[in-house]
Amino acid sequence: MTARTSQILLVLSAFLTGLVVFTGVFLYATGNLSGGAPGASAIGGPFKLIDQNGKPITDADMKGRPFLVFFGYTHCPDVCPTTLFDVSEVMHALGNDADRTGALFITVDPERDTPPVMKDYLSSFDPHLSGATGDRAAIDAAEKAYRVYAKKVPTRDGDYSMDHTALVYLMDKQGRFVAPFSLKRRPEEAATELRRYL
Repeated sequence: MTARTSQILLVLSAFLTGLVVFTGVFLYATGNLSGGAPGASAIGGPFKLIDQNGKPITDADMKGRPFLVFFGYTHCPDVCPTTLFDVSEVMHALGNDADRTGALFITVDPERDTPPVMKDYLSSFDPHLSGATGDRAAIDAAEKAYRVYAKKVPTRDGDYSMDHTALVYLMDKQGRFVAPFSLKRRPEEAATELRRYL
């Protein structure tokens, strides 16, 4: 066996291993590796939170329209504001159809992200974007339902940041998980995908 053939086999082996791992992770994340009903998603589900106006918000309030869900926090220095800006751009690109969709920003930092804090923070983004907070137990339940990882990371000044999943979830009209929603494209292209679920 030549050195070149060995290299090709090594690259092919690495590619196939990566493909198997990716497929396994994707199936696990979408719930298709669990023993549940065929096609049933293990992402999403019931939640009872408080919106930025201090009113109750549940998964039932989001049903009847496709919607996006993103977990983050208002003290986030980069990923969260960038993601919410991108979601706002998609809502803008939807035009009048934005009224027939939804977007929900759920905090992973309820201790600091009270309804007034969320309301002030969201005033910088598209008005179709709602915020949700609650007590620690309610947030933990929502994180578990969406398979979100979130953890406090202490900082040198005695404060903390939050390490968290930075995925945007696309949910259909019935509140079922469809797929991760990519914002790494033109807002018009993302809006076209969202319109498919109207």
